[in-house]
Amino acid sequence: MEYGGGMGDGEVFRFKKSLGQNFISDVNLLSAIAADAGISGEDTVVEIGAGAGGLTAALAKKAEAVYAFEVDRSLKSVLDDALADADNVKIIFADVMKLDDGEIKNIAGGSFKVVANLPYYIAVPLIFRFLESELDVESLTVMVQKEVAERLIARPGTKRYAAVTVAADFYADVKILRTVKRGMFYPAPKVDSALVGFKTARGKYPAVEGKRFLRFVSAAFSMRRKTLANNLNAAFGIAKIRVGEYLATLGFPAEIRGERLSTSDFIKLYKTFYTEP
Repeated sequence: MEYGGGMGDGEVFRFKKSLGQNFISDVNLLSAIAADAGISGEDTVVEIGAGAGGLTAALAKKAEAVYAFEVDRSLKSVLDDALADADNVKIIFADVMKLDDGEIKNIAGGSFKVVANLPYYIAVPLIFRFLESELDVESLTVMVQKEVAERLIARPGTKRYAAVTVAADFYADVKILRTVKRGMFYPAPKVDSALVGFKTARGKYPAVEGKRFLRFVSAAFSMRRKTLANNLNAAFGIAKIRVGEYLATLGFPAEIRGERLSTSDFIKLYKTFYTEP
Protein backbone atom coordinates (compact mmCIF):
# COMPACT_ATOMS: atom_id res chain seq x y z
CA MET A 1 0.00 0.00 0.00
CA GLU A 2 1.21 3.53 -0.74
CA TYR A 3 0.24 6.88 0.71
CA GLY A 4 1.15 10.23 -0.83
CA GLY A 5 -0.75 12.61 1.44
CA GLY A 6 1.44 14.82 3.61
CA MET A 7 4.68 13.75 1.95
CA GLY A 8 7.10 16.04 0.21
CA ASP A 9 7.13 16.25 -3.59
CA GLY A 10 7.86 12.89 -5.10
CA GLU A 11 7.85 11.07 -1.76
CA VAL A 12 5.63 8.07 -1.26
CA PHE A 13 5.04 6.33 2.05
CA ARG A 14 4.44 2.59 1.83
CA PHE A 15 2.34 0.88 4.47
CA LYS A 16 4.30 -1.85 6.19
CA LYS A 17 2.38 -5.06 6.79
CA SER A 18 5.09 -6.14 9.23
CA LEU A 19 4.17 -3.19 11.46
CA GLY A 20 0.41 -3.74 11.16
CA GLN A 21 -0.13 -0.12 10.14
CA ASN A 22 -3.77 1.00 9.95
CA PHE A 23 -4.37 4.75 10.04
CA ILE A 24 -7.54 6.75 10.79
CA SER A 25 -8.12 9.78 8.59
CA ASP A 26 -11.67 10.79 9.64
CA VAL A 27 -11.21 14.10 11.49
CA ASN A 28 -14.45 13.71 13.46
CA LEU A 29 -13.44 10.29 14.74
CA LEU A 30 -9.97 11.52 15.68
CA SER A 31 -11.49 14.39 17.65
CA ALA A 32 -13.93 11.99 19.30
CA ILE A 33 -11.09 9.72 20.42
CA ALA A 34 -9.28 12.68 21.98
CA ALA A 35 -12.52 13.64 23.75
CA ASP A 36 -13.13 10.04 24.89
CA ALA A 37 -9.66 10.06 26.44
CA GLY A 38 -10.72 12.97 28.62
CA ILE A 39 -7.84 15.18 27.52
CA SER A 40 -7.84 18.73 28.87
CA GLY A 41 -5.53 21.73 28.62
CA GLU A 42 -3.65 20.70 31.77
CA ASP A 43 -2.82 17.18 30.58
CA THR A 44 0.39 15.66 29.34
CA VAL A 45 -0.29 12.90 26.81
CA VAL A 46 1.96 10.03 25.82
CA GLU A 47 0.79 8.77 22.45
CA ILE A 48 2.03 5.39 21.29
CA GLY A 49 2.05 5.00 17.52
CA ALA A 50 1.92 8.49 16.00
CA GLY A 51 1.34 7.04 12.54
CA ALA A 52 0.46 9.75 10.04
CA GLY A 53 -0.13 12.27 12.84
CA GLY A 54 -3.90 12.59 12.60
CA LEU A 55 -4.63 11.54 16.17
CA THR A 56 -1.51 13.37 17.38
CA ALA A 57 -2.89 16.62 15.94
CA ALA A 58 -6.29 16.04 17.56
CA LEU A 59 -4.63 15.40 20.92
CA ALA A 60 -2.42 18.48 20.54
CA LYS A 61 -5.51 20.69 20.21
CA LYS A 62 -6.68 19.59 23.67
CA ALA A 63 -3.53 18.81 25.68
CA GLU A 64 -0.83 20.92 27.22
CA ALA A 65 1.86 18.65 25.78
CA VAL A 66 1.99 15.52 23.63
CA TYR A 67 4.95 13.13 23.50
CA ALA A 68 4.30 10.84 20.55
CA PHE A 69 6.32 7.65 20.08
CA GLU A 70 6.68 6.11 16.62
CA VAL A 71 8.85 3.20 15.47
CA ASP A 72 8.69 3.89 11.72
CA ARG A 73 11.23 6.59 10.86
CA SER A 74 10.00 6.72 7.25
CA LEU A 75 6.99 8.63 8.62
CA LYS A 76 9.12 11.60 9.68
CA SER A 77 8.25 13.80 6.70
CA VAL A 78 4.55 12.88 7.02
CA LEU A 79 4.60 13.86 10.69
CA ASP A 80 6.61 17.03 10.11
CA ASP A 81 3.98 18.15 7.63
CA ALA A 82 0.91 17.05 9.64
CA LEU A 83 2.18 18.66 12.87
CA ALA A 84 3.84 21.77 11.45
CA ASP A 85 1.52 24.03 13.45
CA ALA A 86 1.53 21.99 16.67
CA ASP A 87 4.24 23.50 18.85
CA ASN A 88 3.27 21.39 21.88
CA VAL A 89 4.16 18.06 20.25
CA LYS A 90 7.44 16.17 20.42
CA ILE A 91 7.92 13.10 18.23
CA ILE A 92 10.20 10.39 19.60
CA PHE A 93 11.30 7.75 17.10
CA ALA A 94 11.68 4.84 19.49
CA ASP A 95 9.97 1.62 20.54
CA VAL A 96 8.39 2.44 23.89
CA MET A 97 8.31 -1.27 24.74
CA LYS A 98 12.11 -1.23 24.79
CA LEU A 99 12.39 1.77 27.11
CA ASP A 100 12.44 1.45 30.87
CA ASP A 101 10.34 3.52 33.27
CA GLY A 102 13.17 5.95 33.92
CA GLU A 103 13.66 6.69 30.23
CA ILE A 104 9.94 7.34 29.71
CA LYS A 105 9.78 9.54 32.80
CA ASN A 106 12.74 11.58 31.57
CA ILE A 107 10.83 12.26 28.36
CA ALA A 108 7.26 12.79 29.62
CA GLY A 109 7.86 13.98 33.18
CA GLY A 110 5.42 13.10 35.98
CA SER A 111 1.74 12.30 35.56
CA PHE A 112 0.42 11.62 32.06
CA LYS A 113 -2.34 9.95 30.07
CA VAL A 114 -1.62 7.30 27.46
CA VAL A 115 -3.46 7.23 24.12
CA ALA A 116 -2.72 4.63 21.47
CA ASN A 117 -3.98 3.39 18.12
CA LEU A 118 -1.75 0.38 17.65
CA PRO A 119 -1.45 -2.83 15.66
CA TYR A 120 -3.51 -5.49 17.39
CA TYR A 121 -0.54 -7.74 18.13
CA ILE A 122 1.09 -5.15 20.41
CA ALA A 123 -1.99 -3.53 22.01
CA VAL A 124 -2.41 -5.84 25.02
CA PRO A 125 1.33 -6.02 25.87
CA LEU A 126 1.40 -2.22 25.62
CA ILE A 127 -1.55 -1.86 27.99
CA PHE A 128 0.09 -4.01 30.65
CA ARG A 129 3.52 -2.48 30.10
CA PHE A 130 1.98 0.72 31.53
CA LEU A 131 -0.49 -0.77 34.00
CA GLU A 132 2.25 -2.83 35.64
CA SER A 133 4.78 0.01 35.66
CA GLU A 134 5.77 2.39 38.44
CA LEU A 135 4.96 5.37 36.21
CA ASP A 136 2.28 7.88 37.22
CA VAL A 137 -0.21 6.90 34.51
CA GLU A 138 -3.63 8.49 35.05
CA SER A 139 -5.41 6.58 32.31
CA LEU A 140 -4.98 4.66 29.08
CA THR A 141 -7.20 4.97 26.03
CA VAL A 142 -6.30 2.27 23.52
CA MET A 143 -7.77 0.99 20.26
CA VAL A 144 -7.93 -2.80 20.23
CA GLN A 145 -9.63 -5.56 18.28
CA LYS A 146 -13.31 -5.62 19.27
CA GLU A 147 -13.09 -9.23 20.45
CA VAL A 148 -10.19 -8.30 22.75
CA ALA A 149 -12.16 -5.35 24.11
CA GLU A 150 -15.06 -7.66 24.95
CA ARG A 151 -12.63 -9.99 26.73
CA LEU A 152 -11.21 -7.12 28.77
CA ILE A 153 -14.63 -6.24 30.21
CA ALA A 154 -16.19 -9.73 30.32
CA ARG A 155 -18.18 -10.92 33.33
CA PRO A 156 -17.29 -14.07 35.31
CA GLY A 157 -18.83 -17.21 33.85
CA THR A 158 -19.06 -15.85 30.30
CA LYS A 159 -17.25 -17.23 27.27
CA ARG A 160 -14.81 -14.33 26.91
CA TYR A 161 -13.90 -14.08 30.60
CA ALA A 162 -10.20 -14.87 30.97
CA ALA A 163 -7.05 -14.21 32.98
CA VAL A 164 -6.53 -10.97 31.05
CA THR A 165 -9.94 -9.78 32.28
CA VAL A 166 -8.91 -10.25 35.89
CA ALA A 167 -5.53 -8.62 35.23
CA ALA A 168 -7.10 -5.53 33.68
CA ASP A 169 -9.63 -5.26 36.51
CA PHE A 170 -6.87 -5.61 39.10
CA TYR A 171 -5.08 -2.49 37.87
CA ALA A 172 -7.87 -0.32 36.51
CA ASP A 173 -11.54 0.40 35.99
CA VAL A 174 -12.13 -0.66 32.40
CA LYS A 175 -14.87 0.17 29.91
CA ILE A 176 -15.49 0.22 26.16
CA LEU A 177 -15.76 3.85 25.08
CA ARG A 178 -16.86 3.26 21.48
CA THR A 179 -16.78 0.68 18.72
CA VAL A 180 -15.11 1.53 15.41
CA LYS A 181 -15.96 -0.19 12.14
CA ARG A 182 -13.10 -1.60 10.09
CA GLY A 183 -13.88 0.78 7.22
CA MET A 184 -12.75 3.75 9.32
CA PHE A 185 -9.12 2.59 8.94
CA TYR A 186 -6.80 2.62 5.96
CA PRO A 187 -5.82 0.00 5.02
CA ALA A 188 -8.93 -1.59 6.50
CA PRO A 189 -8.26 -4.45 8.94
CA LYS A 190 -10.25 -7.67 8.73
CA VAL A 191 -12.18 -7.05 11.97
CA ASP A 192 -13.88 -4.20 13.79
CA SER A 193 -12.19 -2.35 16.64
CA ALA A 194 -13.12 -0.81 19.95
CA LEU A 195 -11.69 2.04 21.96
CA VAL A 196 -11.11 0.92 25.54
CA GLY A 197 -10.58 3.22 28.50
CA PHE A 198 -8.54 2.25 31.57
CA LYS A 199 -8.80 4.50 34.61
CA THR A 200 -5.91 3.37 36.75
CA ALA A 201 -6.87 2.32 40.27
CA ARG A 202 -3.80 0.80 41.88
CA GLY A 203 -5.27 0.98 45.37
CA LYS A 204 -8.26 -1.06 44.31
CA TYR A 205 -6.93 -4.27 45.84
CA PRO A 206 -4.42 -3.20 48.51
CA ALA A 207 -1.76 -5.38 50.12
CA VAL A 208 -1.47 -7.68 47.09
CA GLU A 209 1.63 -7.82 44.89
CA GLY A 210 0.27 -7.63 41.36
CA LYS A 211 2.63 -9.77 39.33
CA ARG A 212 2.64 -12.59 41.87
CA PHE A 213 -1.15 -12.53 42.15
CA LEU A 214 -1.58 -12.56 38.39
CA ARG A 215 0.68 -15.61 38.03
CA PHE A 216 -1.75 -17.30 40.39
CA VAL A 217 -4.71 -16.19 38.26
CA SER A 218 -2.99 -17.24 35.04
CA ALA A 219 -2.48 -20.73 36.47
CA ALA A 220 -6.18 -20.90 37.37
CA PHE A 221 -7.07 -20.34 33.70
CA SER A 222 -4.26 -22.44 32.21
CA MET A 223 -6.51 -25.33 31.18
CA ARG A 224 -10.09 -24.11 30.91
CA ARG A 225 -11.62 -27.58 30.79
CA LYS A 226 -10.01 -28.53 34.09
CA THR A 227 -11.18 -27.50 37.53
CA LEU A 228 -9.56 -24.69 39.45
CA ALA A 229 -8.26 -27.24 41.97
CA ASN A 230 -6.59 -29.29 39.22
CA ASN A 231 -4.96 -26.23 37.68
CA LEU A 232 -3.58 -24.91 40.97
CA ASN A 233 -2.34 -28.38 41.84
CA ALA A 234 -0.54 -28.67 38.50
CA ALA A 235 0.99 -25.19 38.70
CA PHE A 236 1.93 -24.90 42.37
CA GLY A 237 1.53 -28.36 43.88
CA ILE A 238 -1.33 -27.15 46.09
CA ALA A 239 -3.29 -30.21 47.22
CA LYS A 240 -6.67 -30.36 45.51
CA ILE A 241 -8.38 -31.13 48.80
CA ARG A 242 -6.97 -27.92 50.28
CA VAL A 243 -8.23 -25.87 47.32
CA GLY A 244 -11.64 -27.46 47.73
CA GLU A 245 -11.72 -26.63 51.44
CA TYR A 246 -10.89 -22.98 50.83
CA LEU A 247 -13.38 -22.73 47.98
CA ALA A 248 -16.04 -24.02 50.35
CA THR A 249 -15.31 -21.16 52.76
CA LEU A 250 -16.02 -18.77 49.86
CA GLY A 251 -19.25 -20.57 49.07
CA PHE A 252 -18.04 -22.31 45.91
CA PRO A 253 -18.16 -26.01 45.04
CA ALA A 254 -14.86 -27.92 44.96
CA GLU A 255 -15.26 -28.70 41.24
CA ILE A 256 -15.61 -25.08 40.13
CA ARG A 257 -13.55 -23.75 37.21
CA GLY A 258 -11.50 -20.58 37.37
CA GLU A 259 -13.71 -18.62 34.99
CA ARG A 260 -16.50 -18.57 37.60
CA LEU A 261 -14.51 -16.46 40.11
CA SER A 262 -14.45 -12.65 40.12
CA THR A 263 -11.30 -10.66 40.80
CA SER A 264 -12.27 -10.18 44.45
CA ASP A 265 -12.93 -13.94 44.74
CA PHE A 266 -9.46 -14.65 43.37
CA ILE A 267 -7.97 -12.15 45.84
CA LYS A 268 -9.62 -13.96 48.77
CA LEU A 269 -8.49 -17.36 47.50
CA TYR A 270 -4.96 -16.12 46.84
CA LYS A 271 -4.65 -14.72 50.36
CA THR A 272 -5.52 -18.09 51.85
CA PHE A 273 -2.40 -19.57 50.25
CA TYR A 274 0.03 -16.67 50.31
CA THR A 275 0.97 -13.98 52.77
CA GLU A 276 2.68 -10.99 51.24
CA PRO A 277 6.13 -10.20 52.73
